[in-house]
Amino acid sequence: MRVVIVGGVAAGMSAAARARRHDESAEIIVLERGPEVSFANCGLPYHVSGEIDSADDLLLQTPSSLRAALNLDVRTGHEAVAIDAAAKTVTVVSDGGVEDLRYDALVLAPGASALRPPLPGLDSPRVRTLRTVGDAVALRRAVDGGARRAVVLGGGFIGLEAAEALRLRGLDVHVVELAGHVLPPLERELATLVTAELGDLGIHVHAGVAATGVHEGVDAATVELADGARIDADVIILSVGVRAVARCAADAGIATRDGAILVDDHGRTSVPGIWAAGDATLAVDAVTGLERPIPLAGPANRAGRLVADDIFGLAHARAVPTGLGTAIVRVGELTAAMTGANRATLERAGIPFRTLHLHPNQHAGYFPGASAIHLVVHIADDGRILGAQGVGRDGVDKRIDVFATAMRAGLTAPDLIDLDLAYSPPYGQAKDAVNLTGMVAENVLSGRLKLWYADEAEDGADVLVLDVRRPDEYASGHLPGSLNVPHTELRERLDEVRAAAAGRPVRALCAAGVRSNIAYRILVNNGFDATSLSGGIQTLRAWYGAQADDLLITEGAVR
Repeated sequence: MRVVIVGGVAAGMSAAARARRHDESAEIIVLERGPEVSFANCGLPYHVSGEIDSADDLLLQTPSSLRAALNLDVRTGHEAVAIDAAAKTVTVVSDGGVEDLRYDALVLAPGASALRPPLPGLDSPRVRTLRTVGDAVALRRAVDGGARRAVVLGGGFIGLEAAEALRLRGLDVHVVELAGHVLPPLERELATLVTAELGDLGIHVHAGVAATGVHEGVDAATVELADGARIDADVIILSVGVRAVARCAADAGIATRDGAILVDDHGRTSVPGIWAAGDATLAVDAVTGLERPIPLAGPANRAGRLVADDIFGLAHARAVPTGLGTAIVRVGELTAAMTGANRATLERAGIPFRTLHLHPNQHAGYFPGASAIHLVVHIADDGRILGAQGVGRDGVDKRIDVFATAMRAGLTAPDLIDLDLAYSPPYGQAKDAVNLTGMVAENVLSGRLKLWYADEAEDGADVLVLDVRRPDEYASGHLPGSLNVPHTELRERLDEVRAAAAGRPVRALCAAGVRSNIAYRILVNNGFDATSLSGGIQTLRAWYGAQADDLLITEGAVR
């Protein structure tokens, strides 16, 4: 039995290791076109920053260590350039020449390559990517050699990690993102918080604008933007996305779509005897059911393992699971994380949803260091959890992992109320952020709470906005025409509210949505047509970002 695996790192090496555990006598050959077959690509930015001092720490395994431990024949610097499915051979090019390798089973795990848009000047020697250990070493060498200005093209996960790493090394850093905000998969009202943190780090953000060219100069390159801005840079990081490496598969007649390999739920391609896993494949989205790339290390590792199970006919071999796309990134002192679908994905898929905004503390408020976790959770009318995102200084990872687990287990949003999560004042609250999400969801789904949203603040609807915060909070910024009645005074002032409403619906709001929920129940129990602002003024400010100051009235300010 000869198993040939094209590509190492996550999916390929997981398949190889699992294959060896299934069959001690199989010949397992791993072909890796690069110099390293097993390295921590997610750790590359942290070598640039100096947090991981030695590049050797990024090397998880070597061909010799894999030979010793698993008897694998790992060949670096070997690129698979053609597949003959009928003959069951792979054509391989290396410094030693060209050879055809016979296989009984073939696993394609070539990964993805950095996307290079048709931008003039990208051939500048100052333009770099951050995909390999060599890339990280070269970038760190450039910084050590005196680079002081950097432009990062792309404000996604890797782009922001690279930007933070370079800023930690003292460089003046600009991030250019074509989308309306950094971290495009993150919801708008959370991305505002990340942008503010980048500003606190001293990183300049240019969102909603394209780079139009790179112009090489004597001492620096200049990145030109569509808005006319010109930014000088000693190094330019290209991080605008990745593209599946699937040309070899397509040329062999293997079915692909949008440049990625199509596989079934066991990783089988359209050609018998050939499997594929990892970033080169399309995955089925667990929420929408649509196929899309999910270029993440965790799913790639697990898929490679499951492919090996199928190759060796493991009884009751588990299917490769559909993808949630759970992801996380550190930005300064903040953590941003997500799982499942965001608003844009749900709208494109035509899936109806309701959105919940919460701002609970990560642990007991009376314990030192309490800080808010800002949550955005999408749910279906039947209670299914469709997606969850969070941003905060502590505890975000734990909650998003719980949401991801609940979604995989098929729990509904109200089921979150009953989760028995670890509690002690330094770690959580008796009503954890996840439990609270379930409570809000149950109220919304049962009709006990009706919400209005920040994007409705400017719609000019004929309503009364009732601000139930304290007078000092109201003075710090409120919506034009709103009536301020603190929630503790509402019962005694209902006649005042009724007169001001004059038969119009009442939109209640507070700082985070807790007090306005209390006010909402008082109002509806007294015959008012009312709603409560999801997430309160905190979410409203984050939704509008810099424009919030134009929308809100601050007492004493000149308008």
